[in-house]
Amino acid sequence: MLKLKTKFDLRRDVVADILRKEPTVGRVETGMSSADYSGALDTRIVNVERDGGILYSWKGASGTTRIGKYDPNTKDNKLLYTFDQQVCVSSCSLNKEETLLAVSLTQRRGGQDRLNPMSKCLALLIEIHPINNTKVLKAVDCTVRVQFLHPETDSKSVLESHLLLIAEDGYIEQYHVLLCKYEGYRVVMLNPERLSKLTERIAEDVSWVQWDRHSQRLYYLTHRDKTLRCFQFYPNRNCEIVLEMVLDLPTEPLNTLRFVNLGFDHYDEKKLQQQHNQMEVFTNNIGSMCVCFSQPAIDGHEQTYSVIFVHKGCSKTFRVSQEGNGPESPPLPIFIPIGFYILVHVAGRFLHCINSRQPQTLCYSLFLSGPEAQLGVPEPSAGVTVLGVEEESEEGGGGGASASMLMDLASGKIYRAGLSSAFLLQILCSDTPPTRTSLPLSVAPGGTGRPRAPSRPEAQRLAALHCLLVYLGTEPTLEDKIIDWLCDNTMAFVSFDQIQEFILASLYRISYGKFLCLDKVLPYSSVSDKKEVAAALLEVPGVSCTSEMYTDPVFKGKARGLQGFWLSLQWNAEKMKHLEAAPHPRYRASLLKDPWDRLRADGGKTPSQSKHLEENAKKVLSMVDTWSLDRKTVPLFQEEDPQQRALIGLMVDKLREHLTRLLPGLGKKRIDSLVVNYVAKLLELIRHMLDYVWLKYSLGPRVLCLSQQGSSSEWSVFHFMCRVLEATRGLCLPLPPGYNTVLSVLAVRCLPPHSLLQYVDHGLLQLTETLVTHLMADLDNSEANEKLKFSILKRLPEPLDQRVHHVWDHPVTSAIISRDYVRSVLERVQKQKGFEFTGKENMGFKPQFLPLTHLTQILSDVEQRAMNPFAEQGSVDAHFVEETALKQTLVHLGFSRK
Repeated sequence: MLKLKTKFDLRRDVVADILRKEPTVGRVETGMSSADYSGALDTRIVNVERDGGILYSWKGASGTTRIGKYDPNTKDNKLLYTFDQQVCVSSCSLNKEETLLAVSLTQRRGGQDRLNPMSKCLALLIEIHPINNTKVLKAVDCTVRVQFLHPETDSKSVLESHLLLIAEDGYIEQYHVLLCKYEGYRVVMLNPERLSKLTERIAEDVSWVQWDRHSQRLYYLTHRDKTLRCFQFYPNRNCEIVLEMVLDLPTEPLNTLRFVNLGFDHYDEKKLQQQHNQMEVFTNNIGSMCVCFSQPAIDGHEQTYSVIFVHKGCSKTFRVSQEGNGPESPPLPIFIPIGFYILVHVAGRFLHCINSRQPQTLCYSLFLSGPEAQLGVPEPSAGVTVLGVEEESEEGGGGGASASMLMDLASGKIYRAGLSSAFLLQILCSDTPPTRTSLPLSVAPGGTGRPRAPSRPEAQRLAALHCLLVYLGTEPTLEDKIIDWLCDNTMAFVSFDQIQEFILASLYRISYGKFLCLDKVLPYSSVSDKKEVAAALLEVPGVSCTSEMYTDPVFKGKARGLQGFWLSLQWNAEKMKHLEAAPHPRYRASLLKDPWDRLRADGGKTPSQSKHLEENAKKVLSMVDTWSLDRKTVPLFQEEDPQQRALIGLMVDKLREHLTRLLPGLGKKRIDSLVVNYVAKLLELIRHMLDYVWLKYSLGPRVLCLSQQGSSSEWSVFHFMCRVLEATRGLCLPLPPGYNTVLSVLAVRCLPPHSLLQYVDHGLLQLTETLVTHLMADLDNSEANEKLKFSILKRLPEPLDQRVHHVWDHPVTSAIISRDYVRSVLERVQKQKGFEFTGKENMGFKPQFLPLTHLTQILSDVEQRAMNPFAEQGSVDAHFVEETALKQTLVHLGFSRK
């Protein structure tokens, strides 16, 4: 499920370096392997600081214990401090300037460590620039964790450090350590004897605590209530509670203090294998916060865990029924944040990939069980822990996505973990999907039918498709791989239309990273438009889900001043609450379908409305032209196509109105930019789909010639384009100008005439002026082609019908042109002389005009007085009418053929 990249390997990056620099360290028998050396050195990771520096300890020569730092940027190791005896380092932290080292030492069972026999834990503050004084901070009978603050500051020389000390007894203290320079280069503590007076206790009776090294926040719970509180630490040594939120936690209290991201307990392996942290908080820079907690399994069969989506004001509680592998209860799940997904994993049981931005339905979250429910960590163990989130990776996490930093305590490796596109593609493409037209049996040539292998649940495919498109969509070639899958699976699934999902999810990707409130407003899936959602998408076997609205968090202190992350979180929480109360907040196809149907039924628009829609269309098409100058595979955007331009303009109008009504705070300029980009991306996305299919089947310019029969490749492209047309019509989305022409050209080449006309009559094909012009010009006047042309002409609307007659050089079209010309001229004469003309349509050849000579004279006289009304359509004059009439007479009398 995860794509892992090793960022740090304790044996490779540290142990090998130690052995190279100190060959006498850990001298053992000849033939001992590198892994054995690692064990002899007893090297352990003890902390990871904000800058990514990794602190570790190892047993040196002569029974010493050393602490070092690995810099991931320079790949260098630095010795920080050496204890002259073997000690057990349970926690360690280095200040930002690397002048002070805080260490907590733990007494091992059996008295192996020579600490104060009266104390279980000793907390020390050591000067290391250079090594000088050591100050004892605590000597207590409980576990103590230490952590320096790493504030963001522009100052190069900071003579003050701030240290957190968290005791298992349930209190948190902050030490303000003043420093001074001595002899020009030494950095020492100023008045270390007064250090206790510069200490403040910021929390008591703590039952759970989590440190966020990236944002410098401390989350904690107390025994007296179930309120989550958050300390924000600022560069100016101040800290304050900025968030309070009442949680509906399990009834079982947390008996012992749980440390999250505050050192790593290597010495209680049995406890480590039994359960992970019961609760963790994850945040994202765009203003999302998720609180995850779990409960012990009931009788080893039902696992319960909850996720509170603070930014959405709701929570989800999941209950997973799994058959146990033995009498022992499974471990509590591990929570892993990756982008806007929360992975919930129980080794050997299940893996649940929860979509934190669209949690409303189970089908948007991927649930796996059995052998494939694996994280992908080599030799997986219970010692996997989450270090934090790495934002905006250059390696293609996708669309502003972030990756999680995981540490495997057993192997001493740190991984950068992201979702694996190859794994998700395998879910998407595995087996033959059941479609609305597929048969229950698969029959091989010459064989007998047998049941097809079970296909994957459609909910899994839908979740994998959205994860690929939205989270990983910017990976190179990934979109093309999905289009290739769509080409091979064009028929819609039973529960959803995969082409509609592809379009909407791809469009959602361009805007989801900007504002969380758009999650409720922009279309995300076609499933939400359905009157009845299929049960296969609402239910996952063995998983039940309950939803609750959650109490709004209370923002305090500077958070009320709306700064940074807290601004985004508070704004998102308030907006989501407002959108929950608004009727139909999500943009739907019906918002555009009704106005579009009325617009077409009216047969036109007022001049002002027409101008307004045309201006909208011009803005969108100018964006598309800018994006696609280097890609001209399919001949789109090369004709006016008034109908699609009107629909483009109308969609811009309706989407702008929708966003303005629900999110006025975004501002007019921002909404206009978002809407134009959204519609332009739609047109460009459809063009990209066609470009890929065009290249996949090696279609060239010859495809646009109507005089040749289409190949099987062209039939495949035609079928795919029909499905795209069906999908966009279902969502009432516009198509690129020229799409209907290209589709109709393929239809003429691939379909027999009667089928082609049926497609036209049922509205599946649109007879554009460009298509009909090519058809009249490219096809000869054979009997079959004449019959097709006449059938096409009968189906054209009147304005288009009059324009097309001039393209086809045929006696019938010449006669029609002549009659229209004579009618126009004589109507002009009627207005000038008052003489009444009552011409009627008559396809026969009975005389219905004045003698031809007299008629020709009248036409010539009128032509001399007024401009030729048909001049813009061709050289139609009295002489043309005369020749046409004579030719029609000869044909009628049998002296000539058409």
